[in-house]
Amino acid sequence: MAIETLQPANPRDVNVYAPYYQGRKRNALPLAITLYQRGSLEGSRKIEGGESIPFVATWNISSLPADLTRCRMQFDGNAELSYEVMLANFEFVDFLIDVIFNFKGTRNTDFTQSFYRKLLRLDE
Repeated sequence: MAIETLQPANPRDVNVYAPYYQGRKRNALPLAITLYQRGSLEGSRKIEGGESIPFVATWNISSLPADLTRCRMQFDGNAELSYEVMLANFEFVDFLIDVIFNFKGTRNTDFTQSFYRKLLRLDE
């Protein structure tokens, strides 16, 4: 299922997360919740001056924004290129909102630089 075919999530599921977001992020929340409830995402990381690297991201699903999500990413189908990050659901959904915005602008399914910094623990 591609991002362009996402349908808005049930308003009851969206309302639980709504207090965490403002403005245009709140407007994208129904699609981001649907994406979150899928539990996985396939995309590709654009490498400057090189070829894009495909990835598969998977995560556990919970209905509470403050619960923790464990997101695992594997690049290029290679187990040695697997990474994992734990963060609050509302924070992970925020990254999924960014994925949706990025897709609408570039037609490429990818996370933001700030997500990769967290995934690779570059800010710790």
